[in-house]
Amino acid sequence: MNDRNLVRGLVLLAIALTFGLASLRYPIGEFSRAGPGLFPLLVSSLLFLIGLITVVRSRFVERVPLNFNMKNIALVLASLAGFAVISEHLNMILGIVFMVFCAAFAGSTYSIVRNAKVAAVLIAIAFAFQKLLGVNLSLY
Repeated sequence: MNDRNLVRGLVLLAIALTFGLASLRYPIGEFSRAGPGLFPLLVSSLLFLIGLITVVRSRFVERVPLNFNMKNIALVLASLAGFAVISEHLNMILGIVFMVFCAAFAGSTYSIVRNAKVAAVLIAIAFAFQKLLGVNLSLY
């Protein structure tokens, strides 16, 4: 089973089933009066559909070998852990900047300008969540 497309589809199916089955513990409600379980059920259903299409498609396209690069996995995990620690103890803006610049080392090219643009967009999204949606984020 050394096929990246097949593994990608199976992982999507597993994530969709996990969240979809967990959402059934909450009241679903109706579309006119949605319960807390409706949104995660709909999103996981769409994710399940995408996973199913990916698995079926993997049978008709050329196999792509699945390679694990432990250095890249460690860099991404370290960037997520650093984001959590910095956001908790300092502020989220610094956490976002750290996460973007650290995770970018896992890529094939490194561009400070591109990383700054990505960080700026993520910070803008965080501000939108805080100001427009009222989400309690410690941005500064």
